[in-house]
Amino acid sequence: MGTSNPNMLLNYVPVYVMLPLGVVNVNNVFEDPEGLKKQLLQLREAGVDGVMVDVWWGIIELKGPKQYDWGGYRNLFKLVQECGLKLQAIMSFHQCGGNVGDVVNIPIPKWVLEIGDLDPDIFYTNRSGNRNIEYLTIGVDNLPLFHGRTAIQIYSDYMKSFRENMSDFIESGLVIDIEVGLGPAGELRFPSYPQSQGWEFPGIGEFQCYDKYLKAEFKAAAAKAGHAEWELPDDAGSYNDVPESTEFFKSNGTYLTEKGKFFLTWYSNKLLIHGDQILEEATKAFQGCNVTIAIKVSGIHWWYKSESHAAELTAGYYNLQDRDGYRPIARMLTRHRAILNFTCLEMRDSEQSSDAKSAPQELVQQVLSGGWREKIEVAGENALPRYDAAAYNQMILNARPNGVNKNGPPKLSMYGITYLRLSDELLQKSNLDIFKKFVLKMHADQDYVEDPHQYNHVITPLKPSGPKIRLDEILEATKPIPPFRWDSETDMKVDG
Repeated sequence: MGTSNPNMLLNYVPVYVMLPLGVVNVNNVFEDPEGLKKQLLQLREAGVDGVMVDVWWGIIELKGPKQYDWGGYRNLFKLVQECGLKLQAIMSFHQCGGNVGDVVNIPIPKWVLEIGDLDPDIFYTNRSGNRNIEYLTIGVDNLPLFHGRTAIQIYSDYMKSFRENMSDFIESGLVIDIEVGLGPAGELRFPSYPQSQGWEFPGIGEFQCYDKYLKAEFKAAAAKAGHAEWELPDDAGSYNDVPESTEFFKSNGTYLTEKGKFFLTWYSNKLLIHGDQILEEATKAFQGCNVTIAIKVSGIHWWYKSESHAAELTAGYYNLQDRDGYRPIARMLTRHRAILNFTCLEMRDSEQSSDAKSAPQELVQQVLSGGWREKIEVAGENALPRYDAAAYNQMILNARPNGVNKNGPPKLSMYGITYLRLSDELLQKSNLDIFKKFVLKMHADQDYVEDPHQYNHVITPLKPSGPKIRLDEILEATKPIPPFRWDSETDMKVDG
């Protein structure tokens, strides 16, 4: 059983659980409050600190521009509050459906899709011209194509409406964290590996910048650099290729040429600028609220051990042996005081098939270390549902890579972990028993604590974003620095 030791409490890492994707259904109805209440009380009894929920744009602004309906979510939030849990709310500006684990289908609002019928270039597009309707292309971020609004203005208005309509839940301390969706699956990336277009693991994926808006931006950037003749890549293969079968990603391939480097820098910088702009809007929308702001970065661990890191490059993470693709994201987040939420925390290299050249452990170490070096908080989640001790121990190790410190805060510690996800399977007795141990070990063997101040999470009123950081300063963070050292295993095993 847990205890309450003030020093050990400084090692406490809160645990949240993701709610089912369709807990509020596509018709904006909170379907099964009684069933969910039972489950939430079981989570509360297990010591869980809170839950995370997708707040779908496609549900809330379904009826037309600025016609918001928060009713279903208000009912859900009330229930979470009654059950004594805290809440992480995701501003989900993407479609649900078409990705790993998507069991329901929630498209983006119909009125936006109708604009896309007339102008399909508002969507991400691959080289063959396939459109991806999961999320609007970055190319329309600042174009007033949506009944006079830009994509950024749409996201901004949505967040302001959330604040106005959920202010009682924010002020009461129920909503503690706003995760701002920045792309497909809510992640800051390009939709480079869509199952809906036939991608299968471990395909390298495809670049997604062939809509007319991004094409024009690239042509302008190339001309400005004195290379008007440069075009977007046409030698990067297709979704299910391996790096060596393409001219772009093979050893000594296009990615190492002047033209290749120019393209990859442009492509990955688009993500940095996109995230930066939307986070500035988020801090304006929630300024003065006692919440933290977070974003999610995807754990693309396949081909990490290949020279070209092809699957990361197509997603927009320009990460190589001699170039850190993640620390610039962390540096961009510093001015917004935002948390970097990373995935695949449960995975170990030894569990992966060797032909994918996958290295989830090294990837997690690189990304978390980059966040800590930039002095931001990092959080994370598992990529796939797991109920076994090995997965839980790996997550605990990543949460405190050098173990607990009996005399104060640990040397390194994650800000929180969100478990994916709430299901009947998780609540089966044998699975729930080990999950309770996981929560207790994440809490450093301490009892559940309601007040985050006790474990050093001081949530203060959100301040506006700091001064803009110049892109060249952000890109100084591409210089690789060796990651922090991780212990070989956690000192807080669930089966220890």
